[in-house]
Amino acid sequence: MKPKVYVTRIVHEEGLNILREKYEVEVWNSDDVIPHDELKKHVKGISALFCTIADQIDSEILDAAGENLKVVATMSVGTHHINVKDCKKRGIQVTNTPDVASDSAAELTVALLLLTTRRCLEGIEAVEKGEWGKWKPMWILGTESVNRTIGIIGMGRVGFGVARRMKPFGVSRILYNDVAPSSFAADIDAEFCSLDQLLTESDIVCICCALTPQTENLIDKAAFHKMKSNAVLINTSRAAVIDQEALYESLKNGVIHSAGLDVTNPEPLPKDHPLLTLDNCIILPHLGTNTSETRASMSINTALNIVAVLDS
Repeated sequence: MKPKVYVTRIVHEEGLNILREKYEVEVWNSDDVIPHDELKKHVKGISALFCTIADQIDSEILDAAGENLKVVATMSVGTHHINVKDCKKRGIQVTNTPDVASDSAAELTVALLLLTTRRCLEGIEAVEKGEWGKWKPMWILGTESVNRTIGIIGMGRVGFGVARRMKPFGVSRILYNDVAPSSFAADIDAEFCSLDQLLTESDIVCICCALTPQTENLIDKAAFHKMKSNAVLINTSRAAVIDQEALYESLKNGVIHSAGLDVTNPEPLPKDHPLLTLDNCIILPHLGTNTSETRASMSINTALNIVAVLDS
């Protein structure tokens, strides 16, 4: 009998076809999150679970799957939705897809940066509301990237991708902070510095770091007050890196100029959330990896991770 693989969402066929060659594959036939109770029913006796970042893979799911479960493979970079500690205790491998989404995330970060600094969303809304009139010298004025200092928190694949893409825009300096200097940062003349220096000297701050105990609430009220009053903050990493309440107060009171977010807590953000009342805050619905190319690659890599574990 072939090992069973359960897939919690409709994903690209490229990955599913890899699995179907070797295993019995069942897919939750929806683009929506599978209810937790339904997932418990479907995982009984499986050898591998192909999940997404929206699925909560807790001890209840592991119990329901039983002793045949060998691998929980998530189609995401993050694994915070999985009880990794319990998986380790049970001898279940946990795999992710860290390498394929970097370009997509870096590209989205730059797009969000430009949307925010050039106030594009306000312009779109003005057109839709019929407010686009004759040329006005002081109407919806954004800021340019040329001759600005950009600070990047986390010079990993995404952070480097952002820096590399912003270099041709004519930024004057690229500062970065990480646990240690990066050897490839020298290729783009990026300067390693302390977090305090980055916050006080940067015109644009991009958060590209992983969420760890050290980075949780890294950008808090004190950090916002170190930033320039005309600074722009961009976060495409993890929402918990920022103290969201402090962000709201800082934007509302002019401590910083504006922010662009691709990540929030919670997701989706409630319609009545205070951040949505601010004109100087652009929020996207977590689009960092939303390209056909990246999602296909993530599907393939997740499938290959399952094969690597089950065939070992």
